[in-house]
Amino acid sequence: MAIFSALSFLSDRKRPIVVSVFLFLLLSSLFLLFSPAPAALPFFSFPSSHLSSSSSSPIAATPPPLTPVSVPANASSPETPVDASGGSNAGATAPTRDAPQPDRSRSTPPAAVGVRGSAGTNGTSRGVSAGGDGAGAAAAAAAGVAVPSWEVCEVGKGVVAADYIPCLDNVKAVKALKSLRHMEHRERHCPTAPRPRCLVPLPTGYRSPLPWPRSRDMIWYNNVPHPKLVEYKKDQNWVRKSGNYFVFPGGGTQFKAGVTKYIRFIQQIMPNIEWGTHTRTVLDVGCGVASFGGYLLDRNVITMSVAPKDEHEAQIQFALERGIPALLAVIGTQKLPFPDNSFDVIHCARCRVHWYADGGKPLLELNRVLRPGGYYIWSATPVYRRGKRDEDDWNAMVTLTKSICWRTVVKSKDVNRIGVVIYQKPTSNSCYFERKQNEPPLCPSREGSHSPWYAPLDSCLLLPAVSSSGEGNSWPISWPERLNIKYSTISDNASTQFSQEKFDSDTKHWKDLVSEVYFNEFAVNWSTVRNVMDMNAGFGGFAASLIHKPLWVMNVVPFDHPEALPIIFNRGLIGVYHDWCESFNTYPRTYDLVHMSYLLQGLTNRCDIIEVAAEIDRILRPGKWFVLQDTEQVIRKMDPVLRSLHYRTAIVKQQFLVATKGFWRPHSAGSESR
Repeated sequence: MAIFSALSFLSDRKRPIVVSVFLFLLLSSLFLLFSPAPAALPFFSFPSSHLSSSSSSPIAATPPPLTPVSVPANASSPETPVDASGGSNAGATAPTRDAPQPDRSRSTPPAAVGVRGSAGTNGTSRGVSAGGDGAGAAAAAAAGVAVPSWEVCEVGKGVVAADYIPCLDNVKAVKALKSLRHMEHRERHCPTAPRPRCLVPLPTGYRSPLPWPRSRDMIWYNNVPHPKLVEYKKDQNWVRKSGNYFVFPGGGTQFKAGVTKYIRFIQQIMPNIEWGTHTRTVLDVGCGVASFGGYLLDRNVITMSVAPKDEHEAQIQFALERGIPALLAVIGTQKLPFPDNSFDVIHCARCRVHWYADGGKPLLELNRVLRPGGYYIWSATPVYRRGKRDEDDWNAMVTLTKSICWRTVVKSKDVNRIGVVIYQKPTSNSCYFERKQNEPPLCPSREGSHSPWYAPLDSCLLLPAVSSSGEGNSWPISWPERLNIKYSTISDNASTQFSQEKFDSDTKHWKDLVSEVYFNEFAVNWSTVRNVMDMNAGFGGFAASLIHKPLWVMNVVPFDHPEALPIIFNRGLIGVYHDWCESFNTYPRTYDLVHMSYLLQGLTNRCDIIEVAAEIDRILRPGKWFVLQDTEQVIRKMDPVLRSLHYRTAIVKQQFLVATKGFWRPHSAGSESR
């Protein structure tokens, strides 16, 4: 009342204005007096990509989950790494999964679809946790998971600890081999009991990789500190050392003048190859540092570059550090981890494989994975030199290619007198039945699954499958239209199992889920994501939903799942078969985003969750992301394991676990920290 009495001294004209001011101040004071004190906010930030896109997002009303920007205080790692532009990478997030679910192991529960809503109703967890060994172990015990005391891996003699690949660096198993004649020592020999539950150290001076596309031409020296190739290939322009960098001039053994001119030369002598439209998927055997595949990306061609882990020190590691798709593989005694009739083109430039050896088994393996009507490009000394050894090799190849019905399309030399020959695989089976000699013999018809996983090389000629309607393996339509069209690939039974309706539904599911949740709800800095691993790829829908991002996806189909990998290749994407109870054929720290959708539950029936987590940690780059989509029960088991590794974790919509790997490594004798 005293306040209103004081107003009587004011003039009638000013009184309404002053009354309004006093009422505003009074109500504000009462609001502050009775409101609860706000909780202290942790030091988190939103990526700028979320802030800039919120206005156009279909669920823009829902703020994205928070992402940590610092390494845990108790993690004994130095400061956050700095990228080439001088900016911190700590706030960046890693890519997620874009694969469909062709079977129950990949099926999406009802809650995973229709993910619109506010933070208060959609089950989004706003908390972000970062636990050291103590916090992670306590949560793991509550979830019934025994977290080990993490240690650095102990490796065999001659193995670099920072480059450890368990299935390719099993020194004990390699020593026990009775023969090395067929490259058995370059094949997989995985530890069994116990499987690895250790962590790979970082190289001294490791830092976040340079961003794409700059990384194609240069990488940090300390990230892959292997200078042997610089000297070994100094006359072939593979790689050079320049200060703190390795620089890749784009040369190669068969294209010293540059890979761009070499690619153009192939197009000139073989116009039907039509890079980026007719030809989309390429296998480059003996790829070196993968410059051929790296520059084909400019033409909308995606190349699986493969080479063994051999004396050409770290060539596949160079490729992946550059942001180029690559895999460690060798044509020895076992099949490559690819489906039949999958690649549009296969390329070999001085790949040092004796294709005609062992009755032609190596070339029969190329024939198996080459699509009918596809091309084999061979550039090697037997094509253009006239020494006795080269002539003998050439004559052997002429005999073998004729026996498997390959047609010589063109044989030519470039301006540097380097020769190239291009063969084409037939589009029908008639030639095979018209051969005068049944050598190599035709393979018997296959029944049931015919996964190449750990299967021995064939000594017979595989015929492309033909359906009961007479439909063969027709060439897919041009890229990019083929991305969203399913093709009949194997048999009538497979066509029924993987129907067009399931394919279309899966494609739409991942397109919606990625655009609405992955791009808006996850704190992922997509500008820093280049190499993506989808651990359970299904139809490849996750990869298809990311196709307009400057990244590539390694689509992995577990070896014991329905064989959807042929569909992935028909879409113009790439992938492999694998068993996730074993280590993947890649170097440590080669992927920016590792994505797993509804795989872990079944996987842990055969191997321990700790072993799976150790392998994910091995292939994931520091500062990057692991995304798990699964049930709450599975997430509760995995979350404390990752926190024991000092990952930052956030649970989103009660079905996604988004974890950011830090730079922490356990202290151990001989371990290297950044």
